[in-house]
Amino acid sequence: MSKPHIIVVGSGWAGFYLAEYLSTTTYTVTIISPRRTSAYTPLLASAACGLFNFYLAEEPVRSKTRKCRFIKANVTAVDFASRKVQCAPAFEDDDTISNEHFSLEYDYLVLAPGCIPNTFNTPGVAEHALFMKNVSDAMALRKLLFDLLEKASLPNCPLARKKELLHIAIVGGGPTGVEITAELDDLAHHELHDLYPEVAHHLTISIYDVAPYILGAYDRKLHSYANTALLRRNIGIETNSRIERVDQHALYIKDKGRVPYGMLLWVTGNKAVPLVTNHLPDVRKTEKGLTRILTDSRLRVYQSQNPDEIYDNVFALGDAADILNNPLPTTAEVAVQKAKYLVSYFNTTLPTPAPPTTPFTYRETQLVSYIGSRDGIIAGKKGEEGDGWTGRSAWLAWRSGSVMWTRSWRNRAVILLTWMLNLVFGKEIAKM
Repeated sequence: MSKPHIIVVGSGWAGFYLAEYLSTTTYTVTIISPRRTSAYTPLLASAACGLFNFYLAEEPVRSKTRKCRFIKANVTAVDFASRKVQCAPAFEDDDTISNEHFSLEYDYLVLAPGCIPNTFNTPGVAEHALFMKNVSDAMALRKLLFDLLEKASLPNCPLARKKELLHIAIVGGGPTGVEITAELDDLAHHELHDLYPEVAHHLTISIYDVAPYILGAYDRKLHSYANTALLRRNIGIETNSRIERVDQHALYIKDKGRVPYGMLLWVTGNKAVPLVTNHLPDVRKTEKGLTRILTDSRLRVYQSQNPDEIYDNVFALGDAADILNNPLPTTAEVAVQKAKYLVSYFNTTLPTPAPPTTPFTYRETQLVSYIGSRDGIIAGKKGEEGDGWTGRSAWLAWRSGSVMWTRSWRNRAVILLTWMLNLVFGKEIAKM
């Protein structure tokens, strides 16, 4: 008797966790994703700035200890009646193979395709900005940073040009944007100061956000503390900024005009992938804000034709999905907790899962952000009013927490060892 076939669409936080822990002795598990690795997104900024090697910020889906099947492709459609997914190979440099579509049958389908960066259709962003979604993005950031430093170091580069080249514009004042700012600022004041003494002091960082303040997910006390700390280190914070367009060398901001930059990082939020927006007409979705697949409290997908009916054998989770009447943020923590719920469901109701009886319950965790110079902020607990905490202890909590994102004990050990070596000898920045 053949094993039930579970197809997981996506290899992000949710999809990779399912690949890691679903029972392959009971199920045939297939992962379909355009990316053969899963990035530990909280570690990307640290890897980009040399705290540890790039390979520690991602995990390959294929592994000799992981018995699931991996297919590098995009799912382009789902036939829920015949239980088939239509796929297109994901090889942008090979049009012939990319057009050789195929289909796969499933017994259970898990939709976790994730999201893509939201440019808000701002002209020029897709062509000229860097994003921070995977290791290739972090590598591009590192390469561009050193190219800019070398250009600014040329003997015939005028001062005004140096300042333009070494202006890093970060669009997005959420935790990702602030943490990238913090890591870059630390790098500029330490290793870059020693390596590029003639030009490092010209490097400036500015955060641009349409909101009235940065780190809006925190309460006023904490985001005000972060704002003050960043300004103290001469980091520009330009809130209420509406970017109208971007070209190769400058931002164009309403009421502020042209702002030259050398590097533009765009970390403003998420946008649904084409599979969710265009290719799942039979699935019920959110009507406002980010387009997400709607599920019940047991993560089963609602039908669009019969809005109160669900597909018994189709589940959705991660950034691309949300629970009806119980919206949750698009964070790694939410994705992993939902993945744990599904793994427990499949692995403990063998061999033929009955409908889940216990609903998913999200266990809220503390929100933590690094703001640079070994300082951080944490929402909740500590203090008489439980209004959060700041300082070096918050930084240590953030740093230790980032280690636990990687699920490999080997990688955790290597990261810790690298941090110890960095403390003693400094970062191996010359090899970056």
